[in-house]
Amino acid sequence: MRVVLLVCALLVSVAVPASAGERLPKWELTPTGVTAQFRGLSAVSARVAWVSGTQGTVLRTTDGGATWKSVGPPDTGTLEFRDIEAFDAERAVVLSIGPGTDSRVYRTDDGGAHWRQTFQNTEAAAFYDCLAFFDPWRGLAMSDPVDGRFRVQATFDGGRSWRQVPDSGFPPALPGEAGFAASGQCVTTAGPFEAWLATGGGAKARVLHSGDGGRHWTAAATPLPSSASAGVFAVAFRSPGQGIAIGGDYANPTAPGPAVALSHDRGRTWATPSEYPAGYRSGVAWRGGTVLGVGPGGSDLSRDGGRHWTAFDSGSFDTVDCTGSGSCWASGVQGRVARLGR
Repeated sequence: MRVVLLVCALLVSVAVPASAGERLPKWELTPTGVTAQFRGLSAVSARVAWVSGTQGTVLRTTDGGATWKSVGPPDTGTLEFRDIEAFDAERAVVLSIGPGTDSRVYRTDDGGAHWRQTFQNTEAAAFYDCLAFFDPWRGLAMSDPVDGRFRVQATFDGGRSWRQVPDSGFPPALPGEAGFAASGQCVTTAGPFEAWLATGGGAKARVLHSGDGGRHWTAAATPLPSSASAGVFAVAFRSPGQGIAIGGDYANPTAPGPAVALSHDRGRTWATPSEYPAGYRSGVAWRGGTVLGVGPGGSDLSRDGGRHWTAFDSGSFDTVDCTGSGSCWASGVQGRVARLGR
């Protein structure tokens, strides 16, 4: 009986294939001409997007993906740019990950023709995973815990300079707890002051929330699995009151989950919906009331805010991003970048 109940639960809990006649969007691959893995992505519009990844690679398109231009900082071929946040076709901030001095931030104001390094980590225990902005001026960069608390840098001038947020505003980290630099989405913002950090690796997969621009934080457990390779990999909020966390176990990507949790109270509590994608997903984005989730095993969408899911693509992507007007992009391994079609 126990085995039967488990099988039945799995059958009703994963994303289902599209029904006959259901019209689903399609990813339209764009030719980048490179083989870098792009875990950093910033969608600006239907025509403008930036991606960042391995071997110090940063690409930009201004024609909807018809062509891509290599615009990365010089002499950074050994760095992995896991996150990028662009404000328009000219201004962007990119984050490289790694221990010690490999964690850096660069900014450009001329479409990547010139870059200035604005931050370089000096703490051996720090490892910066991702960054996000409230607006073109204020942003946060998240590191794994240092001395038992998460480390966050804040900027108030668009990433031109950074200052550490006092760690007294953070709850203690769990043993082994950290962020995942898998999609540039382990920190997100909504509105002028709300921010969230996604974690895993510890006894619980948690989401930390700040309502004052990053100065003070509280932690809430999610129902997602947590281990050295599992947890919340991405978090996104449509508004301060409506959010979604997505993840799973990257070392066991076909594990049944749950891969999704929903919050309707600014991240204070999280609950598993009746359906969720089948297996590990690393990226998530809102497109109006629709949610897109992506991972190495494929892409899924939910038209009702994350309660029910439909698989619509089997290709591998690491991250996804949508603009306020509904233009969506995805990126991943082997230089894969795609724009969402009708």
